[in-house]
Amino acid sequence: MAKDKAPLVDKGWIKRDRPGRPEGTGDNKSERILDAAEEVFSETGYHGATLKMVAQRAAVTQALINYYFGSKYGLYEAVFLRRAHVIAESRMRRLDELQSGPDPATAQDIVHAFLAPTIALRETEGGRRFLRLQARLHTEPADISYKLRNQAYDASTRAFVRALAQVCPHLTPKEVNWRMALMIGSYMYAFSDTHRLEELAPQVCDPNNTEEIFEQITAFVTGGLMAPGVAT
Repeated sequence: MAKDKAPLVDKGWIKRDRPGRPEGTGDNKSERILDAAEEVFSETGYHGATLKMVAQRAAVTQALINYYFGSKYGLYEAVFLRRAHVIAESRMRRLDELQSGPDPATAQDIVHAFLAPTIALRETEGGRRFLRLQARLHTEPADISYKLRNQAYDASTRAFVRALAQVCPHLTPKEVNWRMALMIGSYMYAFSDTHRLEELAPQVCDPNNTEEIFEQITAFVTGGLMAPGVAT
């Protein structure tokens, strides 16, 4: 008999696993700069932002930003990795728990473990800013975007590819990697607040409802993973 599955969304994961510093805590100047920079970079992208804009938003001098972070790229890197590293660590912890548990993990379990740390970010304004910044990362120059994505997510993404390959034996290595890439693209679009569902399906879909979006993206991605491999 199949094991009973926990609901796709249980409200506990939001409280247990919220990446990033709690909102509204601390008065450290470097944290204030990071918060302000996250706002600016999420609004303008890397090239549209200036240290002057960040300094004005954080109410500090540009010299202080250079003191803490060295350059605009150093600041951007610190902003991105502040939350990205927490996401990656949370994913690995969840995957380890699945793989060491008494029951075999399913594709849905693995998708849930991958998505949950990121969907939790939508519960805070700072987290939503980071998701917008992360969505913009794909439009930034390759020498910026590739380095940061690889530094933050390479190890954890490869671990999830291996886990999915084990539970999806009907897929070739090529197909597992493609479907992982498509999952990443799907969740980044769905979580970034840049979608048009409010216009396309008003009063039908609520993309501001965290539980609804988590249920829908998990079901969509799991269905894609379990679909037959491409005929060759």
